[in-house]
Amino acid sequence: MKSTDLSFLVIGAGAIGGITAAVMRKNGYDVGLLCRDEKLAAHISENGLKVKGFCGSFSIKIPVYSSVSQINGKKDIILHATKASDMGEAARNSLKVLNENGFFVSMQNGICEDELGSVVGKDRVIGCVTGWGATMLPAGVLEMTSTGDFILGYPGRTPDEFLEMVSEVLSVIVPAKTTANIMGHLYSKLIINSCITSLGAISGIYLGKMLKIRKIRRIFIEIIREAVELADKMDIKIEVFGGRLDFKKFVLGNSIFSDFRRHLMIRIIGFKYKKLKSSSLQSLERGKPTEVDYFNGYIVKNSLQYGVNVPVNSAVVNMIHEIELKKRGISIQNFNDPVFDKFN
Repeated sequence: MKSTDLSFLVIGAGAIGGITAAVMRKNGYDVGLLCRDEKLAAHISENGLKVKGFCGSFSIKIPVYSSVSQINGKKDIILHATKASDMGEAARNSLKVLNENGFFVSMQNGICEDELGSVVGKDRVIGCVTGWGATMLPAGVLEMTSTGDFILGYPGRTPDEFLEMVSEVLSVIVPAKTTANIMGHLYSKLIINSCITSLGAISGIYLGKMLKIRKIRRIFIEIIREAVELADKMDIKIEVFGGRLDFKKFVLGNSIFSDFRRHLMIRIIGFKYKKLKSSSLQSLERGKPTEVDYFNGYIVKNSLQYGVNVPVNSAVVNMIHEIELKKRGISIQNFNDPVFDKFN
């Protein structure tokens, strides 16, 4: 079998899913797009997708469906690009159109592979780290805002020829590689989201301004420290994030110099990405739930099983859920809550 023999379905017509489907279609692959928003699906069906940014500028027509019942035939690969909170239901609904030997590729933020495996079977899941950025403009217009890569792997076994073939397909979008340690890569990105995305949702401010505040940097460091301790218990080998940020080395040392080094590194991140706005903050502003249960919530859930104390991650999860329930506002003043007093 060649990669061009495979049939694909992308679930989710947002920025990542839409661009993935459009670029694959442009390169001759058999791919359709499942979009549960009927108006958007009709718009894409009539006008196609318009793509611009780092992947070039082009327009393309693509088969689009607003319901699984509209899909004829079976798919070899389902690329799951919904929000993590929508993943379970979407996977159950689309399982009927997956070939008997087919796979789901989890393209969500956070770690969703366990939950997805409970729905479709753990041996039918391919983990994926999506290391590039995109945004949705007016309906049907998508922009790749930053380049990067895909990292693919089976959660419980080493790569094989089939995984290499899937990697070949996704390489038409950005460079893709396979790994025998996908959980280590996913956990590395989870730590970043647990800090940057979640704290941004609580504070309501851009990353640069947020990381100028020493108290927030101390909370940032403690989130990482708890996550690293849990990874050790879970026997997860955390990969170096972006080839530069080694979380295990980051938390080493209790000296003044070690602490200065950590704060300096965080300040550099804040300066480099000063205009970054948390995706979870954007969800809250739209009245939508966040994906915190798949970031800090993953840490909290597993801490109970492995006997690790993670009070800061627990506080972050609880606070964001309070914001979602309108019991708390989005404000920098949230960091004056007594739960964070020890970081003063």
